[in-house]
Amino acid sequence: MTTLDVQIKSQHRLRDEDEPLLRGRGRYTDDLRFSDEAYMYVVRAPLAAGRIISIDIDSARKMNGVIGVFSGEDLAKDGLGGIKAVANFDRPDGTPMINPPFDLLARESVRYVGDPVAIVVAETRFQAEDAAEAVEVEYSHLPAVTDVADATSDDAPLVWPEVSGNISFRIERGDRAAAEDAFKRADHVTELTLRISRVSANPIEPRCAIGQYDPDADKYVLYASIQSPHRVRNILAKDVFRVEPEKLRIISGDVGGSFGMKNSPYVEQALVLWAARKTGRTIRWIPTRTESFISDCHARDNLTTVSLALDKDGIFLGLKVKTLANLGAYLNAMTPHPPTANLGGLAGVYRTPCIYVDVQGVHTHTNPTSAYRGAGRPEATYVIERVIDVAAAELGLDRVDLRRRNMIQPNEMPFKTGLVYTYDSGDFPKVMDRAIEVADWEGFPARREAAQAGGRLRGIGISNPIEIAGGPFGKPNPEYAEIKIDKTGMTTLFLGSHDVGQGHTTSFRQLAAQVLGLAPDTVHLVTGDTERVTKGTGTFGSRTLSAAGAAFNQAARDILEKMTPQAADHLGVPVDQIDFSDGVFRARGTNKTSSLQDLVKGTGTEVTASAWTSTNDATFPNGCHICEVEVDPETGKVSVESYTVVDDVGTVLNLAIVKGQIQGGVAQGLGQALMEQISYDPESGQLITGSFVDYAMPHCDHLSDIHVESHPVPTAVTPFGVKGAGEAGTVGALPAVVSAVVDALSPLGVHHLDMPLTPEKIWRAVRDASKSV
Repeated sequence: MTTLDVQIKSQHRLRDEDEPLLRGRGRYTDDLRFSDEAYMYVVRAPLAAGRIISIDIDSARKMNGVIGVFSGEDLAKDGLGGIKAVANFDRPDGTPMINPPFDLLARESVRYVGDPVAIVVAETRFQAEDAAEAVEVEYSHLPAVTDVADATSDDAPLVWPEVSGNISFRIERGDRAAAEDAFKRADHVTELTLRISRVSANPIEPRCAIGQYDPDADKYVLYASIQSPHRVRNILAKDVFRVEPEKLRIISGDVGGSFGMKNSPYVEQALVLWAARKTGRTIRWIPTRTESFISDCHARDNLTTVSLALDKDGIFLGLKVKTLANLGAYLNAMTPHPPTANLGGLAGVYRTPCIYVDVQGVHTHTNPTSAYRGAGRPEATYVIERVIDVAAAELGLDRVDLRRRNMIQPNEMPFKTGLVYTYDSGDFPKVMDRAIEVADWEGFPARREAAQAGGRLRGIGISNPIEIAGGPFGKPNPEYAEIKIDKTGMTTLFLGSHDVGQGHTTSFRQLAAQVLGLAPDTVHLVTGDTERVTKGTGTFGSRTLSAAGAAFNQAARDILEKMTPQAADHLGVPVDQIDFSDGVFRARGTNKTSSLQDLVKGTGTEVTASAWTSTNDATFPNGCHICEVEVDPETGKVSVESYTVVDDVGTVLNLAIVKGQIQGGVAQGLGQALMEQISYDPESGQLITGSFVDYAMPHCDHLSDIHVESHPVPTAVTPFGVKGAGEAGTVGALPAVVSAVVDALSPLGVHHLDMPLTPEKIWRAVRDASKSV
């Protein structure tokens, strides 16, 4: 019988997806048009906390073009449910976490600016907007709290009366007793309290949604910009509509950015479906950018205290981390995930034997938080890398040398860290050494001196990120793939992992060519449709090429097993004399061959195989980032002069795609480090950064060239040795950029500043340092 043993070769192939997208032939949700369309507008709370006294919709209902105006009472009469958190933990007293009601429309109270209270459906968008202004809602104002630390104070207003102290849950990981003992034995302890700012994903395409309902089939159809259609379908079907998943079809075409924010269900998706059922029309909802700011899930927003214990030689003995994670007012499906699921990254690439982590999830009167590129991974890497920098400064040690002393060596693999993970592969010292060489770390003093002569401060920063991909660790995380080769030799590949911009078509065409010998232009990829694709888990956690790749690999094996007898018959040899390599069936000991495509065409019969399977375990992409900046001490402006990444993402299938993913991730991490921040007024709870006038986004001129070099150490966990690349750039960028800016300011005695490192913050730090001299 044939075997499938393929060594994947890296190729620098341009993305097949780019030409149609660049030529305007993309098919996004808002490009779809239907003859019976109506438009939905959401009436939202203008205050952060309050009781709803009354909602008067009579005037709005009478306005021109209005089809219907609905409140939470209308939904309640139809028995609709709400959104629930997928993960549940215990509260500090050991009782189960309370999952507060997350209704589609608020009925009694509102809990953040933007909380939906009513919807208007009209013939046109402008008619819907005009009628929404006629909806009169009377509120009784209540005090609000938006800061995560303030929310845990004794006198803080409660977001939910049943959630005492606003603390939704508490989790502890690691070995507390061992960590405490390590700190008792320490010769030096570095403690640092830092804030990881709240940000918004801001994809170029907002969360569009179009809903339809077929009363004859009693079936819903949702067209939406979503990254995990099957996951969203299952949650909406079960928790909101209380129907079988087959009664809801989700179709997601081209997606203009997602970054984790579109990985959860949202109330607007359910509302367009329900409104379609109530009105008998196709319902369209397209948010403005300001509406996105007050309705999208935000991300990050942690207050963390980290302590690192070291002996007299600078060897790490123990690590303690305590985090308050801002959950927002409601728990979306994935809200508890980022602050809890990827804590193992706090161990970094170091041998720290004893680690203890305490995380408390805290409710505030703000948008719910959820996943955003990295989903806890950038936060973990930021914490460990920043405390190492500060420890090195306190001890008068070189930052690189301190890291090198504590770094896990390749001959120690597999290595069980002090917190959750066991790393299976990697050469962390070599990756760091190569990054130092490429970035010309040794030549930095001369560049700093030259900058100083010009009145500028120059700094260099380093981080050694490692992250979990394809997880969760130690648990199955299956994905679906189906290969269908028709009698003409054309292939359709159905994947449960949706392409939301990562280049899945290009990557899986390359896999099909290398594994099965299929011509790339004969392979068509189908994703994003829960009816055409039987199953799916989704696109997140840098998992597609490992998880969907594993399913593809199994389906490919099954295809070959089905076709081997056909090959034997065609080539005139026994089945056990058939080999398959380089995409060709070969009769052993002869020169007789046949490609898979020719064989299928010759039989005139379609061949199909599918797989729902997972990898053996999670993988651990890692790397080293080095950022070099100059700071103008007169204005506080930061100029990024160079950025170097050496990454181990395992086997590299397409170098161009890997580089693009890492560079894009670096840009998003740099944006958070230097400028991005969601801000609320602490007194009223009003969102201050509700548009791009107030919320800063990185532009091209904020970036230098980002040099990316690959140092692959393939993993045995996945069939092709891949580890994952989608989030790697962001994970390393946060600490590297902050490290560089702080290093630039270090001659002034500055050893840490909290993100974002805006010109004003840096200018004030420079002035304060000058006053203290």
